[in-house]
Amino acid sequence: MPLVPTEARPIGRGEPSWTPSCAPRGNEVRDILGDRSGLVDITGPIEIGLVNNMPDAALEATERQFLGLLARGATDCDVRVHFFALADVPRGDQGERHLSLCYDDLDALLKSRLDAVIITGNEPRAARLSDEPYWNSLTRLFDWAERNTISTLFSCLSAHAVVLYLDGIERTQLDSKCSGVFDHVCRNDHQLTMGLPSPWPVAHSRWNEVSEAALNGAGYTILSRSEAAGVNLFVRQRQSLFVLFQGHPEYEQDSLFREYRRDVRRFLAAEQDNYPEIPERCLAIRARRVLLRFRQRALKQRALDLMSEFPANVQLELAHLERARRGATVLFANWLRVVAEAKQQRRTVRPRLLQV
Repeated sequence: MPLVPTEARPIGRGEPSWTPSCAPRGNEVRDILGDRSGLVDITGPIEIGLVNNMPDAALEATERQFLGLLARGATDCDVRVHFFALADVPRGDQGERHLSLCYDDLDALLKSRLDAVIITGNEPRAARLSDEPYWNSLTRLFDWAERNTISTLFSCLSAHAVVLYLDGIERTQLDSKCSGVFDHVCRNDHQLTMGLPSPWPVAHSRWNEVSEAALNGAGYTILSRSEAAGVNLFVRQRQSLFVLFQGHPEYEQDSLFREYRRDVRRFLAAEQDNYPEIPERCLAIRARRVLLRFRQRALKQRALDLMSEFPANVQLELAHLERARRGATVLFANWLRVVAEAKQQRRTVRPRLLQV
């Protein structure tokens, strides 16, 4: 049964045992309590805003993924998470109902005192990012985050959007979707990457990329990259420390497979032209063979009814996926530590004024 809290809930270390369903009580707040024996000496928890831009079907999964990572990473600090959504992201009735239960809007966020913000991506709808219906809201959020947070984390499309807005770096469309778990080489001389395995497997799921040369030219530091998938993690110290991903370290073990199944369904329903490629390095060899046989049938008998025979119980390549999960936990622990230490330093130097 989904947990429906009536007050802010303390969450212990390790994998959370709850599901992030929301109660009808305005903006939902999640407390994540670290191991207090090594707690960073700050007054009060780290206040983090999660701006969830994902489509309706992925709203709750995205909450679960990021809250799980924060819970596993909060080993020496306490964290409080607030949920926000942009009103211009297209929603259906189900998504609107969910947001009305536990999310605040952009205006509320702009009046908040947050230490850090996580901004998720979304499926691209327009050929140009600036033509997305939520572009103006997103850029207001970018400006506010730079002036008012210690650090801001950007995932996938939001990373592409912020480098376009602030640096004029255009994304380029790939010939085929980058989907799979790819090994990345990490720099080990940055606080965010300390303790990360190298290579570090990270999930990618995108149709576009930004150029490594363009990022270097704009002053970004590349912290992890892959020969096959390109840049993953890159940072730039502005007024806020901007931490950007092209990949998805938050993904769960079956996230890529669920997206693949969704895309197969779209092909069978004639909602997309091309049959999707099987994600790299996340499925066992036997599972790939089974899915390839289904693909042959689907290309010959393209009809939505065939989806009822789609192989649902396939074996995942757990070794890569577990290493990806462990690396993501290390990264988020490092990020929380950076924010906690900066928050403590700010408190000892001067009070922080909200800039609107």
